[in-house]
Amino acid sequence: MDGTEAETNAWVHLVVQGGAWAGWSMYGNDPFEDHAGPFYYRIAEDGRPVCAMRPERKHMNGGGFMHGGALMTFADYCLFVIARDALKDSRSVTATFNSEFVGAVPEGSLLECTGEVVKAGRSMVFVRGLMTVEGEAVLSFSAVLKKTAPRT
Repeated sequence: MDGTEAETNAWVHLVVQGGAWAGWSMYGNDPFEDHAGPFYYRIAEDGRPVCAMRPERKHMNGGGFMHGGALMTFADYCLFVIARDALKDSRSVTATFNSEFVGAVPEGSLLECTGEVVKAGRSMVFVRGLMTVEGEAVLSFSAVLKKTAPRT
């Protein structure tokens, strides 16, 4: 930071009040994700987070399906939602990210993601996830999140 930007707190949670996403939450202060999304999440009845989005024209590649980079951007968002309890007292970054593209995502489809923390250590959190459209896998991924500093 050069002193002109405002410090951001990545754990701002905004609950959507109306429309198709009413009751879902979203982060309200990540400039890149705000531009790349919108991305949403909720906590399922079993306590696990579920992330979702509906890909728009801006997310499509030249072949008419969701661009791989857009899928990976959404997956990165999902990583932090999945790991949020393990990261609640720290700032963190994605240290490694591995993904397998296993299906296509059409424009307007409901893209959902679930996952789990495999292990939460003192300085690293290991996460894996699966994205689906209508129950069919489209992307599987795993990542390591590196805790960088305590949250102030």
